[in-house]
Amino acid sequence: MSHTIAGKEKLLTRVKKIKGQLGSIEKALEQEGDCFKILQQISATRGAIQSLMSEVLDGHIKEHLGNHVSEEVREKEIHNLASLLKTYLR
Repeated sequence: MSHTIAGKEKLLTRVKKIKGQLGSIEKALEQEGDCFKILQQISATRGAIQSLMSEVLDGHIKEHLGNHVSEEVREKEIHNLASLLKTYLR
C-alpha cells in the first residue's frame, strides 16, 4: 500500500474534512436546520467521499495493476477491484 503511505498526510487531511462535514450535518439535524442546507451539506460530503475514493482507487490501480505486477497478481487484483466496484456502485 505504498500509494497510501506516500499520500498519507493528504488523505488524512481529506478524511478530517469529511469528519468535519459529517459533524456539521449532525449539528444541523440536531438543531432542526433548514432542509435544503442540510441536503447541500450531504451532497458536499458525498462528493468529498467520492473524491477520496477516486484518489485512493487511482493509486491502487497504478500500484497493483501496473506493468511491474505479475500476470497472476494482476488477475487477482482485477477480481478484487471488480468486486469492490460492484459493492461501491450499489
